[in-house]
Order: sequence, then C-alpha cells, then structure tokens
Amino acid sequence: MIYLVGICGTAMASLAGMLHEKGYSVCGSDSDVYPPMSGFLDQLGIEVFNGYNAGNIEKAKPALVVIGNALSRGNVEIEYVLDSGIRYASMAETVKDLFIRGKNSIVVAGTHGKTTTTAMLAWILDSAGRKPSFLVGGIAENFAKSFQVSDGPDFVIEGDEYDTAFFDKGPKFLHYLPRIVLLKNIEFDHADIYTDLDAIKTAFRRLINIVPRSGLIVAGVDSPVVAELIPAAFSRVATAGMGIGEWQATNIQTTSEGMAFDVTQSQSPIGHFAIPMPGAFNVQNALGAIVVARELGIEHDVIQRAFSSFRSVKRRLEVRGEVNGVRVYDDFAHHPTAVQETLRAMRERNPGARIWAVFEPRSQTCRRRVFEQAFIESFAPANFTVIARVYGASHLPPEQTLSPDRVAEGIRARGGNASTFGSTEEIVAHLAAEVRSGDHVVIMSNGGFDNIHNKLLERLRGGPS
Repeated sequence: MIYLVGICGTAMASLAGMLHEKGYSVCGSDSDVYPPMSGFLDQLGIEVFNGYNAGNIEKAKPALVVIGNALSRGNVEIEYVLDSGIRYASMAETVKDLFIRGKNSIVVAGTHGKTTTTAMLAWILDSAGRKPSFLVGGIAENFAKSFQVSDGPDFVIEGDEYDTAFFDKGPKFLHYLPRIVLLKNIEFDHADIYTDLDAIKTAFRRLINIVPRSGLIVAGVDSPVVAELIPAAFSRVATAGMGIGEWQATNIQTTSEGMAFDVTQSQSPIGHFAIPMPGAFNVQNALGAIVVARELGIEHDVIQRAFSSFRSVKRRLEVRGEVNGVRVYDDFAHHPTAVQETLRAMRERNPGARIWAVFEPRSQTCRRRVFEQAFIESFAPANFTVIARVYGASHLPPEQTLSPDRVAEGIRARGGNASTFGSTEEIVAHLAAEVRSGDHVVIMSNGGFDNIHNKLLERLRGGPS
C-alpha cells in the first residue's frame, strides 16, 4: 500500500493514477476533497480520506507514504509518519524511483511553456509509435489526462523548478534523471521561495550540471539567461531560437489556423511546419520539440502529422464558449511575460478585434508588488483590462502586495483602458454591459477565479445575474 498525503493536488492525483495503473494499492488524504480530482480518484477506486488524521494511516498500514509539497510540519499525519518511522518520500522522488529510472528521461524545463511543450512532445512521440510515458501539469487534450504509463523507452516530464517537499527544498527537476533537457527560458518567478533572479539561476545551473556527457540540452537562446548559463554544460548542447542558434525558426507567419514557420539546422533546411495554436511563443515551444524529436530519429512528416492533430492543454487559451458573437477564453497565464505573450498572440490572430484582458492576481508570484511595473506593460496588447482583487492578499504584508489600483493607474497613464473590481459579480456585470459582438474576453488566472467563465457566459445568454 502506498499512501499519499495531499492526494488531491494536481501532481499528487496524477501520481496516484500512475501508481494505480502500475498495480500498486493506493489511498490517501486531503483537506480539500472536491472535483475534478476527487471524481478522477473515485473513478479509479482510490480511497480518499477527507481531512487529515493519524488514524487514516494506521488503518491503511502503508509501506510508503508520499508527502505533497504543500504540506509542512505540524500536519497530524506528517507527525505520525515521523514518529512511527514509516518510510516516506516526495512526489518527485517517487516518480523517479518507480517510473523514470531505466527510461530515457526527457525533462522540459523553464519559466514558461513547460506544460504545452511537454504535452506536444509526448504527442509527437506517441504519433511516432514510441509509446512514451509522460507526466504533465495539466490535462493533455490528445490523451484526455495528465499522465501515461507505457512500455516505450521514453519518459517525458514537465520539470518544475518549485521546491520538492518540506524536507527537500531543492527543485523537483533535480530528481528526474535527465538525459535530454529542453531548457526553454529563464526569468524571475516563484518570489515566495526564490529571493531574486540569481537564486533562480542557481537552481537551473544545478539542472544543467546533472545532464550526462552523452545527453543533450536543447537551449532556448531567445532567453538571455539560458544563453548565459548554457556554456557551463558538460553535455552536448543544441541551441534553438527565432532566427538565432544552431536550430532556427524562420519565415514565421500567423495563419487562420495558428502559426506556420520554416526550420533550419546550421542554415540547412529541415522543413516547413504548421501548428494549430497562435503566438510566437508556441513557435518556440514547437521548435524545441522538433529538435528533441529529431534527436530521437523522428522524421519531418511524422512531426508535422502530430502537430496537425495536436490539441494543446486545457486552460491554454481554451475557448470556454461564445454567446452573441462574444468569445470567452480561459488561460493559465499569471506571470507578466506569459500574460503579455498570451495577449500578443490574441492580437496577432485578431488584429482588428476588441480584446478584453480579465486578470486575477492569484499565484505566489503575481500577488507581489515587485511585478507591478511588469504587469502595467504586459497588458498593452489588450483594448480593455479588468483586474480582480488580489486572491489571499491578507497572507502577505501590505507593503509587499501588488495593488490592482496602481496597476490600473499605470495602464491608464500609458493611454490604456483599465478598471478594478472587488468581486466576481461586479466584473461579470461590467463585462455583460460593455462587451459586443466580435469581442474576445481572455480570462487569466492560475486558479478557479470563482467560476467566472461560466458566470459570464450565463449572463450573456440572459441568465440570472
């Protein structure tokens, strides 16, 4: 029996599913047992205890307890595990030991684009018949799940730089035994655990340093920090970028279906590619995936066929509905760079349309004042910006907390149109009164945002306010 403390977290629930598929008996507990993860675990027949209690573990008698990274000392189950001497491990350590070891580990790392690129690469390998295993931080639409346990040679995993557990404050990606690292970009992020960009650089230097000499790092040199760090690599390095590097994406065009571009290696043509997603950042995602796929011997036509049928990841400019010509999107963007690239992609695809950016400052990063100026600039591609109250603001000192009002004032000072509201209901009422046919409403948050997408669509249909 393997017991998971914090089993309803996205990564932990995925691990529970992977363990179940591999034949392990699994159960666990969480303080927040609710859909969709509760339903997913219930479908698998995995018992979930609602709330933490030492008696849960006594009943389960596990051989191993996996502790989620959101849990800390003082939790009654953690205290019981420590007192009783039961073997325990982190999620990342468990994935390494039970699933990655013995596989060709492909780690997709960086500040932005990890989830989409991991799903894209897994789909390319699956389309090539390589039967990859994978673990990604979202629902990969082509697979309709966030993981796959298979008997192929490869394991593709999203390499998170966030810390691992209360007993292991190093990044998760250091556990993943990488042979190939797709290092996309590096910026300051996770301000709750990293003091500055130098601390982030140290984490990524450690990742670079554990890739074996026979391995490969695909380095996204559009990112100045990646270009700065990559000379320290002991492994082979393939640089990739938009018009720079050994591998280049050139002749980039926005199409009605997404993006089209050519790829060269050392100035020799590799082929023409098209992807069904908007934005230059998705071209960067695809270019990195192409380089890894070619390293594995996958040919151009197989890669392009996979691109043509790739369905991305939930909450990445996902269309949630359209009412009276108003299209409503859900997007996970929460870092200023991701917000700007998402909105820029919308602008490129819809040059004459009115674009609404609706933003909830929710992540540990974007709730902090240090990013205020960056957010003022990141909303520039939108015609209208609506900013919600800061989620969980009471947990931060006021002097460190982002001010939606200051961000809105900054946007207006740059000639933009921005408003702030204290509740979801006020935002929905404002949008319902102001949007018109042809508008695109991009709702951005790394959380549920109080179900605003459905509330807005219902209001636009003429439902209750």
